[in-house]
Amino acid sequence: MFSFEYPYVLLIILPSAACLFLCKEKKRAIYFPNVALVSSLARSKQILLNSLRLCILSLIIIGLASPIKTEQIILDNTQGHEISIILDASGSMASHNKFTIVKEIIADFIAKRTTDKLALSVFADFAYTVVPLTYDKKSVIKMLNNIDIGVAGKRKTALYEALFLSVKLFNKSKSKERIAVLLTDGRDNTDSVPLEMAIERAKENQIKVYTVAVGDPRDYNGDVLNYIAQSTQAKFFTANNKQAIEAIYQQINQLEKSDINLNKYEKKTYYFQYPIGLALLLLLIYFWRKNTWILNK
Repeated sequence: MFSFEYPYVLLIILPSAACLFLCKEKKRAIYFPNVALVSSLARSKQILLNSLRLCILSLIIIGLASPIKTEQIILDNTQGHEISIILDASGSMASHNKFTIVKEIIADFIAKRTTDKLALSVFADFAYTVVPLTYDKKSVIKMLNNIDIGVAGKRKTALYEALFLSVKLFNKSKSKERIAVLLTDGRDNTDSVPLEMAIERAKENQIKVYTVAVGDPRDYNGDVLNYIAQSTQAKFFTANNKQAIEAIYQQINQLEKSDINLNKYEKKTYYFQYPIGLALLLLLIYFWRKNTWILNK
């Protein structure tokens, strides 16, 4: 639906138009013969100038009224899960094309979670949240595609810190099933957050942490990843392709879904820049024509 964010601003157009044609500029008068012909030429030029001025002013006012297009997006999912995806982006993920494989696995995972609320976090030297919990799957996939090795450093693997940070995403959650999917190819080597503290926080918030290992088993600590999963009543998987991740889909689908309160939201697209840009263009034409007529007199 097309509308104006500030429609009352449009009321300024009428008095402004009246002022342009009725409030005449006072000029010094010069009298000479054949006044009727000169007046006729000047009048036609003045009408064109006034028309330009009116268009410029109207476009500026329309821009100030902020034309917008509003799309109402209705969510047909009334039940779902809340899932936090935690991705290892450390330097070791660059070898053997592991990072590309994992991103493909996650993108496929996101595409199939049609009724869920998703979040995305990454970790390497440190951990940070890329996208908080949201229903907008396109935004999550777009941000995922823009992530590359080195976005959070390359030398270390802050695995426990990432798990601890992800727990905070569920602080205001009322979901019956809170899920974290942690994908990594390495071991924690930062000591920024103790393992037991991260696990305890996850348990306190009733978060099931599904751990997924990729790459060579000698690089990651399977015992620790399995311990994290079992401590939070989840499972540990190894996955190097899209097919292997199907087991996680099945596990999550078996969990109890929660009612979702948000049913619809509005997406607004702003168009104020177009009338303002056109007004600036006409303003340049106005000054050019006015100065040209003055020089030609």
